[in-house]
Amino acid sequence: MPHAIRIHSPGGPEALVYDEVAVGAPGAGQARVRHTAIGVNYIDTYHRSGLYPLPLPAGIGSEAAGVVEAVGSGVDWVRPGDRVAYCGGPPGAYSTERVMPADRLVKVPDGIDDVTAATLMLKGLTAQYLFRQTYPLKSGETILFHAAAGGVGLIACQWARALGVTMIGTVGSDEKAALAKANGCAHPIVYTREDFVARTKELTGGKGVPVVYDGVGKDTFPASLDCLAPRGLFVSYGNASGPVPPFSIMLLAQKGSLYATRPTLATFTTDRASTTRMADEVFALVQEGKIRMEARQRFALKDAAAAHRALESRATTGATVLLP
Repeated sequence: MPHAIRIHSPGGPEALVYDEVAVGAPGAGQARVRHTAIGVNYIDTYHRSGLYPLPLPAGIGSEAAGVVEAVGSGVDWVRPGDRVAYCGGPPGAYSTERVMPADRLVKVPDGIDDVTAATLMLKGLTAQYLFRQTYPLKSGETILFHAAAGGVGLIACQWARALGVTMIGTVGSDEKAALAKANGCAHPIVYTREDFVARTKELTGGKGVPVVYDGVGKDTFPASLDCLAPRGLFVSYGNASGPVPPFSIMLLAQKGSLYATRPTLATFTTDRASTTRMADEVFALVQEGKIRMEARQRFALKDAAAAHRALESRATTGATVLLP
């Protein structure tokens, strides 16, 4: 019998319930996918807690890899037996199998295993839209990236190195600093004992950086703005410590005619062509050896609550996966 992690009411990790579920045949435009590896991401904790409310009861999870078991009418870009991965679409990736919109699926190339694919979709495509679309990076630039040893952060470290970009990255410990540096972060800052604003200004000769990528939220705001050069861009793409509080737009004027944006992956992956193009770029970097991603934490699907506790306590580095 198929199983899935379900939420019946919002709350802490204990709100994740391992339920038996029925999985029907795919309808038009749908596919049934048997999961082999499932990515764990901060957005999952927002859904579980109710920060991003879902109609309840609900499935959870936005990223996975697996094998196509069946397709509905009108689906010709994937076939039964294809290895696929996805991110986005209706929550429900925390499951042994599911029926889902087939236009979310991309084929996994040979040479990339399922666990790696499950760590690359949401996090890799996030790095893609941050670095290639939100603020297209150029060789020789210096940037600030918060949580450089996290799931998106370790991909960002490697991608920045591949682009010839000098990355300053904040981390929470010496161990995480060493990990970020090994992956390409030129200047890790241990924010628990260093003033990241002062250090960023020091590293840039007082100029500041043209862009700050901030997935932390409340704990790094408004200090992130003080790291920017005049007319710099503050990119808030996540809220690991809680959402950025409301602020006056005049603050951007006072701190140097700054820009601020709050992009989401969903906006950049509204159609299959865009999603496939972004995924192909990420997969190509992996195949070329420019990005290496591994699941540094692995949990059984039924132990999803333990995975959430580890993630929210900041005890994890890199990617975390659930195995059905």
